[in-house]
Amino acid sequence: MKKLGFILNPIAGMGGKVGLKGSDGLEILKEAIKRGAIPESANKAKQALAQLRSIKDNFELWTAPHDMGETAALEMGFSPKIIPLSIEAGRTTPLDTMNAVKKMLEMKVDLLLFAGGDGTARNICKVNEDVIPVIGIPAGVKIHSAVYATNPANAGESARKFLTGNITKTTLGEVMDIDEEAFRSNRVTAKLYGYMRVPHDNQLIQTLKSSRAEGEENIVQNIASFIIQKMERDTIYLIGPGTTTAAILDALELPCTLLGIDAVCNRKLIGTDLTEKEILTLIDGKRAKIIVTIIGGQGYIFGRGNPQLSAQIIKKVKKENIMIVAPQSKLTGIGMRSLLIDSGESTVNEYLAGYYRVIVGFERFIMRKAQ
Repeated sequence: MKKLGFILNPIAGMGGKVGLKGSDGLEILKEAIKRGAIPESANKAKQALAQLRSIKDNFELWTAPHDMGETAALEMGFSPKIIPLSIEAGRTTPLDTMNAVKKMLEMKVDLLLFAGGDGTARNICKVNEDVIPVIGIPAGVKIHSAVYATNPANAGESARKFLTGNITKTTLGEVMDIDEEAFRSNRVTAKLYGYMRVPHDNQLIQTLKSSRAEGEENIVQNIASFIIQKMERDTIYLIGPGTTTAAILDALELPCTLLGIDAVCNRKLIGTDLTEKEILTLIDGKRAKIIVTIIGGQGYIFGRGNPQLSAQIIKKVKKENIMIVAPQSKLTGIGMRSLLIDSGESTVNEYLAGYYRVIVGFERFIMRKAQ
């Protein structure tokens, strides 16, 4: 009988919706809680575990105590085996994650399913590089690494395929992380920390994030000019992170957060680096639109880097008021694959699925499917 290891980082992603762009470090975690952040990674982990319930009698589930896996597994109807690990519930650390992985290695698990962000992947890689195959359940703010599934449910589906022998091949996935302090100052400093093996599944496992291609400045400026020309009066435009969207604010001669959510109305800046709560207050009873770009190499429009644009906000703004902007090279970079949505709520993902008109230049569009 195969063994599945399961590790949950209970604080992963807590800094996202409150505008902190990460959860690394005790002081940042305290600030996130102060701003009203609540843990969400367990719910995402349970979406993955739900895909495994139909075969739960065919493998052993080994997990860490309390909120590092045990609680979520029990709530999803599993009878997990608990690794011997002393942790403080509600106050877990990166060292706890690394110690849990060491125990998983001792238990010789066949696959490690973990929930977190790039920091979690980095911690696991320190202990597990190229030993146990892994699948990451995306639950963090920063998810650049190519060891994560495209959404939580697909993480569980990929694990199910691997455990049942429908996927036998593995490939090396890059583990990337960025400097959060620099990130909060609108600087992206990414570093490769290693590789881990992941089940080879191009449909369910995400690729590595790529940077903007050279020579795109004029294209991005043309996109910005077109958006500004089409802006409607008394409408709030929520402008997502990225250099493509930042060009809109630059063209309006307005300051830009770059890695956060800014709001413009009647060509004036009315909010900078907004949290989910601030956005909900700002758009209450008002007409609003969302402008997002595509994450190069991966194809995400929601769920990576913009958790402040939560499922609740998307439902208020509505699908028809979502605008996607991107140089054509970003679409070329993901081939014929669909754009990706990971809002955190399966019903919202389904609501958002369908075809979108991607703005790729001045009065230039390409129709692309999102799912």
